[in-house]
Amino acid sequence: MSSILGRREVLSWAIYDWANSAFATTVMAGFFPVFFSSFWSLGANGSLTTARLGFANGIASLLVALLAPIIGAVADRGGARKKFLLVFAALGIVMSGGLFFVQQGNWAIAALLYVCATAGFAGSNVFYDSMIVDVSRPEEFDMVSAYGYSLGYLGGGVLFAVNVLMTIHPTWFGLTDITQAVQVSFLSVAAWWLVFSLPLVFWVREEPTKNPQPALGAVRAGLRQLVETIKAVRLLKPVLIFLCAYWLYIDGVYTIIKLAVDYGIRLGFDSSRLVLALLLTQFVAFPAALFFGWIARFIGVRTGILIALGVYALATIWASMISEVWEFFGLAITIGLVQGGVQSLSRSMYARLIPADKSGEFFGFYNMLGKFASILGPFLVGVTALVSNNPRLSILAILPLFLVGAFILTRVEIAPSRTVVTALS
Repeated sequence: MSSILGRREVLSWAIYDWANSAFATTVMAGFFPVFFSSFWSLGANGSLTTARLGFANGIASLLVALLAPIIGAVADRGGARKKFLLVFAALGIVMSGGLFFVQQGNWAIAALLYVCATAGFAGSNVFYDSMIVDVSRPEEFDMVSAYGYSLGYLGGGVLFAVNVLMTIHPTWFGLTDITQAVQVSFLSVAAWWLVFSLPLVFWVREEPTKNPQPALGAVRAGLRQLVETIKAVRLLKPVLIFLCAYWLYIDGVYTIIKLAVDYGIRLGFDSSRLVLALLLTQFVAFPAALFFGWIARFIGVRTGILIALGVYALATIWASMISEVWEFFGLAITIGLVQGGVQSLSRSMYARLIPADKSGEFFGFYNMLGKFASILGPFLVGVTALVSNNPRLSILAILPLFLVGAFILTRVEIAPSRTVVTALS
């Protein structure tokens, strides 16, 4: 195992997860929901800020969902997956840094920058995910995928810990108050993301594309390929069943990541405690993601995902009933134990099902479904919050996504060799 994870191209690929996870932790899950409510939407009703946040996440996901399969196919045809990754990463980096300059009360500008940054983050992941086939072999997918997620949780957690310390003791960093500390945190995310993307730039080599095409030809071919990909997915029954399950359960996962802190605020918990709980999730998720990658060799990748989804379903029910902040910490630990596992094993399972020479377009389709799912969850939470004004009902709205998704996943069976996947009739 150490020989696999120590290879320069594998480590350089995985470090990109370390780089961009700073956005997922400090911005997406941590400070943006808090700052959006208390600073950029100052004076607005809590249900309204929840709805705005949910809609912002939904719009960002829709944007990437519409683009992902097309740009994935174009990148495959033009041999430009790495270039596309860097373009989207640059968008995310610039927009994240731009949040530093948004003044109090300008929630619309903050939401716009957040939508663009999220699009950059998610768009770059389309190509990051697809490049797993450039750095590892099929029998290595589970461990390499888990390696990326574990480094992501660790890297995102390290910077987030520094950012949290900045808000607790701003004078230690030459800052005036907590507001300035949060603003500077957005700049630190941009710098972190930029610096730690460099190993991928220099040391990850994209496998050459057969008969690469120029940009305009790649666009036309990419659009045609998108249609062919949809047809291929319909014919590849194991892929189709898996994607149906994934579309549902990953919706619940992403919704919890993006809106957990906002949910705690709606319950009246102190935001600083919620941020600490989120930080705890990161450091629990680091070894847990590696553990899931290791144990999948013994129990199977599908079983590993199903265990994680069962934990998510129970945690969602528990979340709807909590009344003390210590319970939120308990939920943070519980989610941390399975969050990386369900993401990494889903990616590695999908990588086994698809043609390796079409990984960009197939992962574009994969990410498209994930982002379309990410539209449904935040919008469900936002609409439920507006209609019921009850955050507990909002969180329960995502429970069926885990249950139905898990059931559909049971219709896909991985053979004992773990390299052949067939659908149960």
